[in-house]
Amino acid sequence: MTLRYRAVVALVVAAASAASAQPDAVTRAVVIPQQAAMDSAAPEPTWDMDVRSYEAQDRVAHYVSMFSGRAKERIAERLSAGSRYEPMIRASMKAGGVPEDMYYLALVESGYNPHAYSRAAAVGMWQFMTSTARDMGLRVDRWVDERRDPVRSTSAAVRFIRGLRDQFGSLYLAAAAYNGGPGRVARGLTKYADDLQGAQGEDAFFVLAGKDFLKTETRDYVPQLIAAALVGKDPVRYGMDLHARPPFAYDSVLVPPATPLSAIARAAGAAVGDVSELNPHLLRGMTPPNESFQVRIPPGTGAGFDSLFAALPRADMVATRSFASRKGDTPARLAHAHGIPESAFRTFNPGLHTLKNGRLAPGQSMVLPTVAVALAALDVPDHSLIVSTKARKGRGKGKSGASSKADARSRTMKRAAGKRKSAG
Repeated sequence: MTLRYRAVVALVVAAASAASAQPDAVTRAVVIPQQAAMDSAAPEPTWDMDVRSYEAQDRVAHYVSMFSGRAKERIAERLSAGSRYEPMIRASMKAGGVPEDMYYLALVESGYNPHAYSRAAAVGMWQFMTSTARDMGLRVDRWVDERRDPVRSTSAAVRFIRGLRDQFGSLYLAAAAYNGGPGRVARGLTKYADDLQGAQGEDAFFVLAGKDFLKTETRDYVPQLIAAALVGKDPVRYGMDLHARPPFAYDSVLVPPATPLSAIARAAGAAVGDVSELNPHLLRGMTPPNESFQVRIPPGTGAGFDSLFAALPRADMVATRSFASRKGDTPARLAHAHGIPESAFRTFNPGLHTLKNGRLAPGQSMVLPTVAVALAALDVPDHSLIVSTKARKGRGKGKSGASSKADARSRTMKRAAGKRKSAG
């Protein structure tokens, strides 16, 4: 989305260089058996966006060769990981009026990793910046980061891509804007309007990319998307052996404020890791402290959940306890004494006042998570610290880089949303 880290491409390029609308809809992925490689009658794949017209384009061919060459194992691993989310993503894109094969954009963005994190603080499978995510209706705070939620973030990405496509009249220009920002794409279209006269279909992107106006990463972004779609939808042709994962399916239940994920898992008869994997947006190993919250549990476990949950011992429902710091306390000592990681202690107490000697000022009110909560919490950077640091660094400077592109995208989506509301 911004000019930033993308898990798949970054790893793939490094390896190759070294060597040379209903978001909760769930269907079952189609898995191509390995035996199909021997079946000469296997049907030719089809795409719902134009990839065949650009298959021979130089940069597309370059990335097809890269993805199916020395980087093949990495791409196959990520395509296999993506198979867990593919039915959900395709259903969301179909419902949102976006070509289903834009599913492969997430391969380029993050390798389908809900926890992908960039140096520019873009997060999740679709790599949203905080400001853009919030403008798209996603929750991002100390307790919940819906950029990590495969369902909610996919729904937001579909709306975002659709708005950009409506703005530029082209899917591939929309993809370029998703990566490099709509402002730069719009300026390029204006600057090279004469050269773009008569461009048909998705040719406009390639005409603009040939003008050395877009950033290199953006010029390569669409070829990577096309190459990912070519390889990903026809793995047998490229000698890939994909291993399909179970689809991302679940039951939903409502739990009280500050419920430990460990208690939810126990009532569902599931492992804590399974509940965490279904709720990657819950950052602290518990639900938010001031609201009832809808959580996902493994499919088939919802029917008897409420009665089993109500029967849990009171001790299982305790997520944190409060206490005051004493003279001589340090975060490390307190964390060690209670068997939790120091990082978890600091996460639950972001406003600690520490003396010059490194000890905590006595009398501070603190929160101590239980061991179960601390172990289920994600060790992720605090979004508020990232945002405030980036804001301080940017003071007195013109808008540039990742944050300005996120702001530009946010403004674009606000305008698009306003137009849709007016039209309705």
